[in-house]
Amino acid sequence: MNATLILPVLKQDQIWKDQTKFEDIFDVDHFIDYLKYDVRIVRDIPEWFTDKSELFTSIRRTVKNIPKYAPAQFYVDNVLPRIKEKKIMALKPFVDRLGYDNVPSEINRLRCRVNYHALKFLPEIEEMSDLLVSRMRNRTGVSNPYMALHLRFEKGMVGLSFCDFVGTRDEKARMAEYRKKEWPRRYKNGSHLWQLALQKRKEGRCPLEPGEVAVILRAMGYPKETQIYVASGQVYGGQNRMAPLKNMFPSLVTKEELATKEELDGFRKHVTSLAALDFLVCLKSDVFVMTHGGNFAKLIIGARRYMGHRHKSIKPDKGLMSKSFGDPYMGWATFVEDVVVTHQTRTGLPEETFPNYDLWENPLTPCMCRA
Repeated sequence: MNATLILPVLKQDQIWKDQTKFEDIFDVDHFIDYLKYDVRIVRDIPEWFTDKSELFTSIRRTVKNIPKYAPAQFYVDNVLPRIKEKKIMALKPFVDRLGYDNVPSEINRLRCRVNYHALKFLPEIEEMSDLLVSRMRNRTGVSNPYMALHLRFEKGMVGLSFCDFVGTRDEKARMAEYRKKEWPRRYKNGSHLWQLALQKRKEGRCPLEPGEVAVILRAMGYPKETQIYVASGQVYGGQNRMAPLKNMFPSLVTKEELATKEELDGFRKHVTSLAALDFLVCLKSDVFVMTHGGNFAKLIIGARRYMGHRHKSIKPDKGLMSKSFGDPYMGWATFVEDVVVTHQTRTGLPEETFPNYDLWENPLTPCMCRA
C-alpha cells in the first residue's frame, strides 16, 4: 500500500492481562533502521492528528472484518482507499489477516527480514538470557547440552483448552466454575463438555500433562541426568502436578531457580519481558520440546529452522500419544517403539508446505534464501 507504519500496538492478552508496549521489549531504533529501505516507520501518531482517542475504539478509524489469509490485493482494493480518505487508520485485529501463498514473494521475504532480523529484544533482555544460557550449560561444573521444555499447563491454558485432566472431584468443580466465568459462551450449561473433551483428546488438541511429557521423553531415550530448562507460567496443580516430571528428570530448573530475585526484578514489570527471557533460552537450547500449540513454540521452531535446523525441535504427536496412553494392554517396549518411530520425522526439519501453511513455523525457500 506504500503506507507509513506507526509503531505497532501489542494485543492485550485475555489470560495474562499484560499491558506491555512494543518499546518495552523490542529495540525500536534497530527495528526502524533495519527496515528503513522497506517500510517507513514512525514512533508515534503525528501531532497534527488530533483524534488519537478514536484509534482502535472508533469504527470510523478502524478497519475491521479483514478476512483470514486475505490476498495482498484485498488491502490495495479495500484498505488503501480508507487510509487515503481518513489519513490514519487502525487495523484490528491483524492475526493471520494476510495470506502466505497468495502474496508476492517479496512480501514473504520481508516477513522473514522482520521476524528474524528486524525484531530484536532490548539489550538488557538479550544479556540476561545469555547469562541464563551460560548458567544452564555449566550447572554440572563442565560444559553440557541442555533441553528446553515449553510446558503449557497454566490454569488459563488448561481452562481455555476445555479438555479433561486427572484430578479430584473438587478440582474439577473449581475448573468448571472458572471456565463458566471466563468463557460463558463456550461453557453454556456444561452438558456437552465431556464429549467435547474426549473428542479433543482423541484429535490431539489437548495440552500434555507434565507426567505425560516425562514418559514421552524417557521413551525417546533421554536419561534421568538430562538438564532441562522449563519455560512456563505457574503450573496448574502446583508441585503435585509436577512431581512425576521432577521424579523422572530431577535436573529440571526454571529461570527463577537459575537467577536471583534481584536479577529478575527488573523484568517482572511486564509478563512479556519474562516470556522473552524464556523465548531466548529456548531458542538457544540443544533440544527444544513443545507440549502444545501457540505462537511461542511455532516461532521458536521456525527460527531454528531458519538458522539452519542444526538443533532438534520436538513436536509430539499428541493424537497418537493419547491412543497409546489410553491403551491398557500396551507394554513399555511397544510404547517406546511407537514413540521413536512416530517422532523420527518430527524433529524440526523443513517440511513440505500446503495452502495457508504457517510461514512462522515452517519458513521454507521464500524465507531461507539469502540471495
